[in-house]
Amino acid sequence: PARPSVDSKMAARQMGAAASTAEQEEEGGEGEEEEKEVRSEVPDSLSGKYTGSFAYLTITERLPYIVTKAVDTLHRHTDTFFAQYGQEGVEAEKKAIGLMSKLRNELQTDKPVLPITDGFPDAAQWNTYLEQQQARLGSEENTSWFRAPWLYVECYMYRRIHEALLLNPPMCNFDVFNEAKTQGFLESQQAITALSTHLQKVNKEVKCFKETELKAELQRLLEVALWGNRCDLSISAGVANPQKLNPLTTLDSLKPLILVDDFESVWCLLINSKRKGTSETACTRVDIVLDNSGFELVADLVLADFLITSQLADEIHFHGKSIPWYVSDTTKTDFDWTLKQMKTSCHQEMSSCGVAWENNVTKGVWIYQDHPFWTFPHEFCDMSRVANDLYAELQKSNLIFFKGDLNYRKLTGDRRWNYSVPFETALRGFQPAPLCSLRTLKADVQVGLKPGLGEQLAASEPDWMTTGHYAVIQFNSPLRK
Repeated sequence: PARPSVDSKMAARQMGAAASTAEQEEEGGEGEEEEKEVRSEVPDSLSGKYTGSFAYLTITERLPYIVTKAVDTLHRHTDTFFAQYGQEGVEAEKKAIGLMSKLRNELQTDKPVLPITDGFPDAAQWNTYLEQQQARLGSEENTSWFRAPWLYVECYMYRRIHEALLLNPPMCNFDVFNEAKTQGFLESQQAITALSTHLQKVNKEVKCFKETELKAELQRLLEVALWGNRCDLSISAGVANPQKLNPLTTLDSLKPLILVDDFESVWCLLINSKRKGTSETACTRVDIVLDNSGFELVADLVLADFLITSQLADEIHFHGKSIPWYVSDTTKTDFDWTLKQMKTSCHQEMSSCGVAWENNVTKGVWIYQDHPFWTFPHEFCDMSRVANDLYAELQKSNLIFFKGDLNYRKLTGDRRWNYSVPFETALRGFQPAPLCSLRTLKADVQVGLKPGLGEQLAASEPDWMTTGHYAVIQFNSPLRK
């Protein structure tokens, strides 16, 4: 089928602002009044079929460019592949480039989405998901790049890039995004140094902090972690997007840009856990579902360090990606590399952080985990069904931070929600534990705003949801009435 033509961007954004109903979800319950049957409208998924929308522009422009950058990276490493693997490595590189070039052509010409063929453990789940998508469309229309949900095809593109490598050993473990991630970290050294210096000073004083000082410092470091989410290489299509300024000096000027600020709920949860945590068996666990490596990861680690040293938490569980994902998303390799870079830094405060962080990992105070579900295309409301083991693991947490835009899209289903729809409604039953989204807006989905605010922003700034200019600290708890 031919790709849809481009309409006016403004008209499309206005169209995208209105929530359209695609299906009805029925939630049943008996007994208590609040558990009685509720019918809620579930809007359509964001998709490239809405011409001129951010999803359409992403599939048209940004995704092909990311594939092209991946191909260029392979080209530039021909000598490396030959040195490591001989002619076998060069032939594998050529085949992988061929598969990625084919992928780019399929994407640009709106071809049907194809099954994953590499036999990797998650392939069956991906192919089942494709069958489900096709069943929704029916037999008269193909599940194609511009007609399927944007969340699905964007995740699928990264999975296909990985497939091109898996099908061509010996380069299965090559990370085509590694150079960009390394550059992002190195170009953020000034900001990382400033943040490390601040943390070391805080750690020397934190035992003497009053609760008001503890609260102020938590808010400060939470906001640093929030705005660190601007450093996203998938949005800049792999072009360097480092944090160059001292993040601590800009927080006051950024406060008016936080559209939803539920910090008070986060603070109350953590301080109440600390007050109750007097018995030896009490353990406050905080989970951080990571987003980008580079400066954002360092900001997350600084927050995690403070949570431990302040005794607001006893252990931190980090959740990363099991394969290279969305250009700059954190993998175990990125996590370990960052700790090593910090530890071996010639800057004393950075090195002190690195030593302490490696010690936290060794002691089991910090635990890194990954799970295939984080690189599935599913909405998080599917987790309890598709990855019940992960859902059960998250239920052990006292508080889960979900970092970044992709996690927010999956939390809310990446759907055309009305701006004022409650966050809890958009979660559609995903409530493993109290959770908080720390997100700068880089996709056109946002819920939980005060009535009229989204429309007001859309009128004055048509791109307000997609530039990273605004942010949210958005909290939900299954325990909150």
